[in-house]
Amino acid sequence: MSGDLNGRVAIVTGAASGIGKATALLFAELGARVAIVDRDETAAINAKEEIERAVPGAKLIVSQCDVSNEAQVERTVQETCARFGGLDIVVNNAGLMVFKPLDRHTLEDWNRVLSVDLLGAFLFIKQAFKVMRKGGAIVNVSSVHAVETTPLVAAYAAAKAALVSLTHSASIEGKPKGIRANCILPGAVDTPMLWNNPNIKDGLEVIHQSDVGKPEQIAEVIAFLASDAAGFVQGAAVSVDGGRLSHL
Repeated sequence: MSGDLNGRVAIVTGAASGIGKATALLFAELGARVAIVDRDETAAINAKEEIERAVPGAKLIVSQCDVSNEAQVERTVQETCARFGGLDIVVNNAGLMVFKPLDRHTLEDWNRVLSVDLLGAFLFIKQAFKVMRKGGAIVNVSSVHAVETTPLVAAYAAAKAALVSLTHSASIEGKPKGIRANCILPGAVDTPMLWNNPNIKDGLEVIHQSDVGKPEQIAEVIAFLASDAAGFVQGAAVSVDGGRLSHL
């Protein structure tokens, strides 16, 4: 499914592990120059070195960034443009979850989740709209929880639903700028976030092995949406869940 990304400049947030790292790796394989963005600088450096071993000659940089910090987001975009000469793709993948009943969620919990899962994407979209070249693409990583959810993840589900709406707004305002914006709704993916989910550990949520995807499978869809092959796809919310949404 992947499209050709040769010569494109991409920012991938949350790229030190999971879907983000798989996306950065695939982008490098497809010829993109990639900024590996993560709050954990050591993990991001390790991801960069791993990708360089897999893709000799890969053009990569690491940018330590808290996506909820506007100054750090602006710095990351500026550094990427300075190093690679522009910006063509942003993948807003960074995210976190809080597991609590609604009546135990605090305002701090909500602010923490919203600041990363929703506002982090907004901040990168804002900066991308200022500098991204025509033909550019933004891909937001939402979740099936935006549509159907489970107990104890109210803030996460709300943030991911709002991210779908933000994608629609970005697609409308981005079109005159020559920028496409789309999002994906992954289901259960074989990442630490899945297996550290207390709902799964406690058996409150049962995951069938056939419903668990690989980060590489999600990365393939992200790469397609980021490429010219998806040039007529604008404002879409694409479920990438192996059919799990149908029985949530």
